[in-house]
Amino acid sequence: MSSKLDAVEIATGPEPQFAVIWLHGLGADGHDFEPIVGDLELPAAIRYVFPHAPRRPVTINQGMVMRAWYDILALDRSSVEDEDGIRWSERAVNALIEIEVTRGIPTSHIMLAGFSQGAAVALYTALRYPEPLCGAIVLSGYLPLRYRLGAERAAAGDSLPIFMAHGSADPVVPEGLGLDSRRHLEALGYRVEWHRYPMAHNVCMEEVRDLKHWMARRIVEGTAGGR
Repeated sequence: MSSKLDAVEIATGPEPQFAVIWLHGLGADGHDFEPIVGDLELPAAIRYVFPHAPRRPVTINQGMVMRAWYDILALDRSSVEDEDGIRWSERAVNALIEIEVTRGIPTSHIMLAGFSQGAAVALYTALRYPEPLCGAIVLSGYLPLRYRLGAERAAAGDSLPIFMAHGSADPVVPEGLGLDSRRHLEALGYRVEWHRYPMAHNVCMEEVRDLKHWMARRIVEGTAGGR
């Protein structure tokens, strides 16, 4: 399977200073979060990159072929995870980061974002990336292969800002998975901004407003040369 991903791109102004690579959830595609760009009015020109995951069979969905970042066998704390699929997606996202760098955007001005399964890949990748990133956005997601993180974490990511948000009534990715991930990250010294909303497996406007403020802070810090 080729690690080159097709993607939808939206720039909010000429010569973007920042980039956001945003990964969709299971069964969706890169068009899924296009509408959020209009709700995130940020103090800089941003290039949003919405890649399409490859199509593959997904065990938890009776082997149906759909866009997925990796296979899912079950959603519980003890289930076996698709390590090969997760690591493939990490390499594919790393390649997207490198494209932005060649376009003139430093890694410290690049955020990784995602929803659900895409959030899991965004977080997994950001914590292992060898250069400082601007931040990681984890919407209704969790930390995959979490017990590998202690040995695999990148020193460059020790101060990575992390925004995590979850619905209290999420029937797809239970809030407990998100909370466990948050606790694991904080135990390793990461700074996590956690938000909880009375919703299911979706995104709400209050969440978008909170995310907008968080992203604006990251951009101001990045523009000033800080983290």
